Amino acid sequence: MKAIAYYQSLPIDHPDALQDVELPAPTPGPRDLLVEVRAISVNPVDTKIRRNVAPEAGQAKVLGWDVAGVVRAVGSAASLFQPGDEVFYAGALDRPGANSELHVVDERLVGHKPRSLDFAQAAALPLTAITAWELLFERLGIAEGAASAGQRLLIVGAAGGVGSILTQLARQLTGLTVIGSASRADTQAWVRALGAQHVVDHGRPLAEEIRGLGIGPVTHVASLTNTDQHLDQLVEALAPQGKLGLIDDPEALDVRKLKRKSLSLHWEFMYTRSLFQTDDMLEQHKLLERVSQLIDQGVLKTTLGEHFGRIDAANLRRAHALLESGKAKGKIVLEGFA
Repeated sequence: MKAIAYYQSLPIDHPDALQDVELPAPTPGPRDLLVEVRAISVNPVDTKIRRNVAPEAGQAKVLGWDVAGVVRAVGSAASLFQPGDEVFYAGALDRPGANSELHVVDERLVGHKPRSLDFAQAAALPLTAITAWELLFERLGIAEGAASAGQRLLIVGAAGGVGSILTQLARQLTGLTVIGSASRADTQAWVRALGAQHVVDHGRPLAEEIRGLGIGPVTHVASLTNTDQHLDQLVEALAPQGKLGLIDDPEALDVRKLKRKSLSLHWEFMYTRSLFQTDDMLEQHKLLERVSQLIDQGVLKTTLGEHFGRIDAANLRRAHALLESGKAKGKIVLEGFA
């Protein structure tokens, strides 16, 4: 089968950073689905692994953890899907990625693709939707509905992939006042269009930006990027007993700064369930089924930002380069194998 892989960690401007290769087709295990990949999207995790994780000598490493496709076969113990079902999912970090014509995935991590979206639009959603949902409802403990009225959520990096769906979830499913941060005119407009009531510039001191809104301190923060750079400002902006959630990888984080206000720290990593085979792995299937319903009901919309064409090494290198530039808006999607 066709796939895109790498054999050594290289800068993205190197022609061998990602290569077109031929690999054997995978075989599904008992709880697996064999999926024909129709579209993929690219996430920061892809670039981080490519830069920092070298494959075993002579082995091809395949990235890609956002998929929309069609089930071609099911494992002997699989019961949630049938061949021919259209699906979307993010998969597991400790298994080969999905930048390939065929891919195997545990069915407990998979949802039925929204009927109202094409494959490219659907591929933009799984990883970021899972991350945003778990961060908002499970880590920060926000309740759906009006129970969160009067509380204020600051989303740092609201124009990115996770921020784009988190902004929608918070605005559409909760009573939160949503404040999104973005640093350019086009990304600020994108965040407003997604539903944020207020937009601030994270290129300026965030605590000062929040004070300028005149709405009081924030009760919750979802820090999606550069948490170590913003930490002092986030602590200042948060109300006493507030909650700070993050998804990035700070070089260092002095949690003692949270003590005076009794702030709590919450880390979200959407691969935890699959990495540790937790008893509640099925929750990711349920979550994606709910997201699919919300998309088809018109409550949420795809966060596709740019379509980079077919799935090949050249286009994936372009996608990685844009992500590494920090200037991506929404999700970068690729579709189809030539």
